[in-house]
Amino acid sequence: MKLAKRFDRQFTEVVNMIHKARHNAIKSVNAELIKLYWNIGEYISGKIMSAEWGDAVVDQLADYIQNNHPEFKGFTRRGLYRMRQFYEIYRRRKFVSALLTQISWYCRKNCTIFFTK
Repeated sequence: MKLAKRFDRQFTEVVNMIHKARHNAIKSVNAELIKLYWNIGEYISGKIMSAEWGDAVVDQLADYIQNNHPEFKGFTRRGLYRMRQFYEIYRRRKFVSALLTQISWYCRKNCTIFFTK
């Protein structure tokens, strides 16, 4: 018991390292998701603007993803249109690595990123 107390500060440092690494991992995952949503939105927007796709094709894409990859969540018709909307709202802004500084996002206690108006 005395031994654990003696190393308490050092143990706390290790725990802080774990917390920091987990926080950084979540930030990295969120950044990759933002890039994914941007790229999908850009792709769908381009297909619709070129008249190559219509709304029915986006519906078919959503069905295709749900039927062939049920493990992928959030790629419903509504989700795909939100990705398109995300791209179309911010496409005129310069895309930089610090995208989070360009958009009104914030990190909650559990470090999940939420969109704010």
